[in-house]
Amino acid sequence: MGPLGILTRDEIETLGPPVPEELADIGVSQVCLSDLALKHAASLPEPTTASIAERLNLPRSLTEELHYQLYREKFLEMRLQSAVGATRYAMLDHGWERVMWLRTQCAYEGPAPVSLDDYSHMIRLQAVPSKPASPETVRQVFSDLVLPESLLQTLGCVINSRASLFLTGLPGVGKTAVSERINSALAGDIWIPYAIEIDGRVIRVFDPHTHRVVLNEPDTLDYDHRWVRIKRPLIMVGGELTLKDADLAWSDMSKFYEAPFQLKSNGGTLVIDDFGRQQVAPHELLNRWTLPLERRVDFLTLQNGQKIEVPFEQLVVFSTNLLERDLVDEAFLRRMGYRARIDPPSTDAYIEIFKRAATSRGLSADRDSLDYVIRKYVAEGRPMKSCEPRDLLNRISDICLFEGTVPKLTRPLIDVAWRNYFGTAHSFEGNSSEELADSQRAILQI
Repeated sequence: MGPLGILTRDEIETLGPPVPEELADIGVSQVCLSDLALKHAASLPEPTTASIAERLNLPRSLTEELHYQLYREKFLEMRLQSAVGATRYAMLDHGWERVMWLRTQCAYEGPAPVSLDDYSHMIRLQAVPSKPASPETVRQVFSDLVLPESLLQTLGCVINSRASLFLTGLPGVGKTAVSERINSALAGDIWIPYAIEIDGRVIRVFDPHTHRVVLNEPDTLDYDHRWVRIKRPLIMVGGELTLKDADLAWSDMSKFYEAPFQLKSNGGTLVIDDFGRQQVAPHELLNRWTLPLERRVDFLTLQNGQKIEVPFEQLVVFSTNLLERDLVDEAFLRRMGYRARIDPPSTDAYIEIFKRAATSRGLSADRDSLDYVIRKYVAEGRPMKSCEPRDLLNRISDICLFEGTVPKLTRPLIDVAWRNYFGTAHSFEGNSSEELADSQRAILQI
């Protein structure tokens, strides 16, 4: 391991990964680096040390060393050397032959990779946030949701322990909304590499679709640009998940690997949404992850059958609306860090959710409208769900937009929205005072 091995977490957070001063500090074989540098040179119309160093994300001085070796091996010729680090190059025939062969072996042409040892060390160094989540932090993260204190306490313990969470509840009660917000309570950013090198093979780790880059301040000290600073990742997978997705993805065309979703979520949160509805059977996925969940290490398989050990350092949430006993046995549930259930909201909680949703849409939720909505639930014996105020109000807004009227809550609009959403429309217009009183008493008993 290079200079990364002597750094503390605080130093990494403050200074970032240190700039390699020698080729030996990079931790990757010089042959691999030279081959990558040659491919970059071949893709540029006028390759220079500066332009290739920018693509390799390496210091100019080390890039110059790599290209001097390529020059000595007759792959390149030097056209102009005005100053150290500003040399111009041109490809030679021998170099073009080498590049053509290299691209059949590995078409990766991104930033220089890091070693697996350096990656593992950095992830484990950053996995635990430097600042634990406090009750105030947890309340702030979930402030836009209406949740009981008991659930907030459980979530706080999950966040600080980074233990797995088995989250259950009926559809529409807010499991996905809770899962999405857990990651925001994990303090700090982390550094991940663009790619990892293992015995000449490359695994691409950075994914611009899932990783949110944190731009460095202009006065930030220089760092090893093979690493990129990101927000702690949140990755959600659902019904499309297969067991194959949990291993390295090899491309026959590009000849390098794409990291699986659990590797990309290291340092953050991985949510298995709608667990039990994936293309892979629940017990197969859980058997695959029994060891990773217990020991925080995972084993991935290369094309040649070689197994590599990688960190499994993320908070894993299994979210499902299916019954626990239909998914896993008690032995596996004991291995889960925490279990929590989100129940349908109480009447008071539902009213608070409705008021917040109405306010966010510029609507006024008066007492008469709220009572009318609650009575419709009572009349149909329908359980309330946390997602329904948002959905009903969205339909009312859609109706007003279509009719060109100012959005507002009225009984006729509530009836139409209710019918569009639930398929029924129980109206209380013209009901006797005795029927309304019965409904009101039922409301008070919920």
